[in-house]
Amino acid sequence: MAAASNRTDLGLFFIRFASAIVFLYHGSAILFGAFGGPGPVQFSSYMHAPAIVGYLVGLAQFAGGLAILSGILFRVGAISIMIVMLGAIFLVHLPHGFSVASNGVEFALTEFLIALGLLLTGPGSLSLSSSLPESLRKM
Repeated sequence: MAAASNRTDLGLFFIRFASAIVFLYHGSAILFGAFGGPGPVQFSSYMHAPAIVGYLVGLAQFAGGLAILSGILFRVGAISIMIVMLGAIFLVHLPHGFSVASNGVEFALTEFLIALGLLLTGPGSLSLSSSLPESLRKM
């Protein structure tokens, strides 16, 4: 039984890692202008939204990615990612259909569902959440 639990925890780690690197990358591009990204003001301008939206979306993606990767404040991070992906789906991708090749919802929906699955399972034992006080471990 312990071997199955170890495999599950390792599987959760790889899913967390794969999802987190996407949000660390995109969050850095929006929040800091890294990797040739737009930065928060240009991002919000593209969205025809106030500048604060760019900062909040970038922060949610970057901090959410860190939370998912580390397991610290994991559920807060997963919820942040889910909110951003719902915004991406309904404000950007839905009019373009499903296929990612036409800027459709495919990838954003996948990331939303991964975050939802992680929210339901928790980070697994291969995370830093065990170093937190008991009251913060459930977040």
